[in-house]
Amino acid sequence: MIIVTGATGKLGRRTVEHLLERVPADRVGVSVRDPRKAQGLADRGVRVRQGSFDDPASLVHAFEGAEQLLLVSLDRIGEECVAGHRTAIDAAVKAGVGRILYTSQMGAAHDSRFQACRDHARTEDLLRATGLPWTSLRNGFYAASALQFLESARRTGDIALPADGPVAWTGHDDLAEATAAILTEEGRFEGTTPPLTGAAALDFATVADVASQATGRPFTRTVVPDDTFHEQALSHGAPASIADLMLSIFAAARNGEFTAVDSTLAELIGREPATFGALLERAWAE
Repeated sequence: MIIVTGATGKLGRRTVEHLLERVPADRVGVSVRDPRKAQGLADRGVRVRQGSFDDPASLVHAFEGAEQLLLVSLDRIGEECVAGHRTAIDAAVKAGVGRILYTSQMGAAHDSRFQACRDHARTEDLLRATGLPWTSLRNGFYAASALQFLESARRTGDIALPADGPVAWTGHDDLAEATAAILTEEGRFEGTTPPLTGAAALDFATVADVASQATGRPFTRTVVPDDTFHEQALSHGAPASIADLMLSIFAAARNGEFTAVDSTLAELIGREPATFGALLERAWAE
């Protein structure tokens, strides 16, 4: 059995859908905070159990019988994030899980400028210490993040953001399909994977050109000082921790932490991953 956490979220939900194209539903289970949101999966024969990262016993029950566990990283920051992952990993060991896969990120490192990448590196240390077979999926930077940064530019035509560097923006759908492929072909990767990325790394100046081509409208790129961006985020209601986190993405990009591109994702899904232009067109059409 393959158990997936976070199966009602963006990546987890898509991964389950791709799994169901590859294996019978009775081989798939999900661990979710609110089983009502996964009723549609239960109706299709997927095993649905309640599991909370704040309730270790619930996770042990949710992980029962798992040959493989896909641990989808938590939407938390710093120690709160790592503690939740530690709880899940300990529960997996207690439940007798055979293998753990974890959704990490390209650039994961203890000295990253980006807090999330430091959290991923610490989680990989926890996986390494279990003694279990494990795979850390070094996912390309989610293109959904770039699209969020572009929301105001969609209206104004001006991409006003801090100085950046090239980033291998990658789509959730392609990563979910690759994850399902790895889960159903055991042992393909031990430890960390190569970066699972699209074919190009783009900075926001290039993104402005892509947006212009996709929409037929002119887009400009304006560099905003870090302090100004931080103040703007706070004025729009972002907590200080989130404003810091967003700014750290640009610091890490300037440091070249997200520039790598690799063919592994394309090999896993059997085609070229969606380009950022295609992802932008799809998202803005919706």
